[in-house]
Amino acid sequence: MDPAEKGAATSVAHPRGRPSRGRPPKLQRNSRGGPGRGVEKPPHLAALVLARGGSKGIPLKNIKHLAGVPLIGWVLRAALDSGVFQSVWVSTDHDEIENVAKQYGAQVHRRSSDVSKDSSTSLDAIIEFLNYHNEVDIVGNIQATSPCLHPTDLQKVAEMIREEGYDSVFSVVRRHQFRWSEIQKGVREVTEPLNLNPAKRPRRQDWDGELYENGSFYFAKRHLIEMGYLQGGKMAYYEMLAEHSVDIDVDIDWPIAEQRVLRYGYFGKEKLKEIKLLVCSIDGCLTNGHIYVSGDQKEIISYDVKDAIGISLLKKSGVEVRFISERACSKQTLSSLKLDCKMEVNVPDKLAVVDEWRKEMGLCWKEVAYLGNEVSDEECLKRVGLSGVPADACATAQKAVNYICKANGGRGALREFAEHIFLLMEKANNSCQK
Repeated sequence: MDPAEKGAATSVAHPRGRPSRGRPPKLQRNSRGGPGRGVEKPPHLAALVLARGGSKGIPLKNIKHLAGVPLIGWVLRAALDSGVFQSVWVSTDHDEIENVAKQYGAQVHRRSSDVSKDSSTSLDAIIEFLNYHNEVDIVGNIQATSPCLHPTDLQKVAEMIREEGYDSVFSVVRRHQFRWSEIQKGVREVTEPLNLNPAKRPRRQDWDGELYENGSFYFAKRHLIEMGYLQGGKMAYYEMLAEHSVDIDVDIDWPIAEQRVLRYGYFGKEKLKEIKLLVCSIDGCLTNGHIYVSGDQKEIISYDVKDAIGISLLKKSGVEVRFISERACSKQTLSSLKLDCKMEVNVPDKLAVVDEWRKEMGLCWKEVAYLGNEVSDEECLKRVGLSGVPADACATAQKAVNYICKANGGRGALREFAEHIFLLMEKANNSCQK
């Protein structure tokens, strides 16, 4: 977030979250007790994610898929699961972003064109939001491009605001970087150290480093924002773990962020369980959905060798792989694929068959994964512990899943989903060992 967007701070933040000695602006409290009660309800804390449709760096960056999830979905999941917000909002001017925000459980504020320009600041958009929402006392402005945010971070900051009386809290990260002055021709011809003595360069372990804003979030009380500040009054920082401090500004950040979020991201409240059964739809997942008919009326389908390798790796890791189709596929054609997996075709109720398989193996739903691509897969996708679809799956299926592959059906989606399963299984095993 650009400093110009935050407004000038009215006091100086002190290390380790100690309050400033400057006098904060007088806090205006709203009485929320009923008539004659004289009892104040807790102040209304609203999470607000700003997600404008126009992005110069990456088109519709806020809903581009990162590790199978729309970028904005990562922070919305963390905000909702933190349990500290009375409401969670996305401020946007774009229909597609609105749809994704609602899909992930957020309310939507349709921002005006006046605060949706390239020159508009975050503060402009937040003030407009408050003008429409008199019930809100505190805003937690969460940056959509910080996908490694965890609910515990937000819970601790909410406590700082509500219990410790801070007027504003913002996120920082500690960095161990030596800074030097910039060389400018005609002004400064040599560089100078800014935060070190070159004659006594400290070792990393002997230096505390410095704190930098990472832009993940800015919490501020209403009266400060209305005065034009996101930082001010009794002010503190919240230091995030370096591995959780990820910001995506340009396309080159994307593959790096994807690896970080898979390793350090927040995947939901439910404790990860090891996957024991993967059920995959045949048409559109194992295959690309195309059916060829030979001159003698025999059905011909194709699949990707990468997917066959993925199936083999899953089976070697102890994951049972089974296939299902609502279509009366040719069993002779399927057997010729030589995948050595159980297959059920001509299935009118896929959920019933998957449930039968689950019970047969003595599994809970959290131990079942499902890769589907059609409306007929929706109930299975919603029920299992881990769900995925190829990139070209129908919109209904995409809305029901945890993970959207980059690859299309029959073109490596199954192998990609297998890799995702392996990574989550690794996370599950690591969490059990802690």
